[in-house]
Amino acid sequence: MLIVDDQELLRRGLRMILETQRGIEVVAEAEDGKRALALIPELMPDVVLADGKRAASPRLATRRAPDDDACLVT
Repeated sequence: MLIVDDQELLRRGLRMILETQRGIEVVAEAEDGKRALALIPELMPDVVLADGKRAASPRLATRRAPDDDACLVT
């Protein structure tokens, strides 16, 4: 999972909560959609959890995974 939000405290809190769940691995955090777009090809996360109002860019919201198995949640 890749977490995208402009607030560092929120990103860290979400990471702490999510990583306590079996089967969830947070591979990275990004402060904005631009950084997330740079990380996606490198890390290939199955899920992108993004703040739809602030951190997620329109390009991120419409991005398709190379293998079409990923999910974007805003």
